Amino acid sequence: MLKVRLIQIGKNQEAFIDAGISFYEKKLKHYCQFELMTLPSIKNATNLQAEELRRREAVLFQKQINAKSWVVLLDERGKKFDSPGFATEIEKWSVAGRSQIDFLIGGAFGFSDDIYKRADFQISLSTMTFSHQIVRLIFLEQLYRAFTILKNEPYHHA
Repeated sequence: MLKVRLIQIGKNQEAFIDAGISFYEKKLKHYCQFELMTLPSIKNATNLQAEELRRREAVLFQKQINAKSWVVLLDERGKKFDSPGFATEIEKWSVAGRSQIDFLIGGAFGFSDDIYKRADFQISLSTMTFSHQIVRLIFLEQLYRAFTILKNEPYHHA
């Protein structure tokens, strides 16, 4: 079974986001070996320049990513998909022998150059800007939708 991890920086601030994440986390476990990993926020982040903050967050990410991980960044500059296209991409990665896909959501200032260099792929959820916390919920819904598309289940009605 495909292992999928969503690795994010910092805890959620809103209960409604946590409730939605829990909802989709339970549903995803029927389709893949899903793990949600929340890395601690950087201490005194407000006192750091954006580049230093990204560098410190990169260290945390790099400790979690192994050599076999297919690393996908959720990034505004990434490739845009419709839902069936995203499902097809997941299927391609799986068929290509990727046993573990790590999706990364960076902090408020995105990713460091080191993380961009390590990434195998980047996706964008929208041309709109979302908070890095709400992206978590939107992405999990789309991930769940992708798996239901691949299984020809009725959740996606397009």
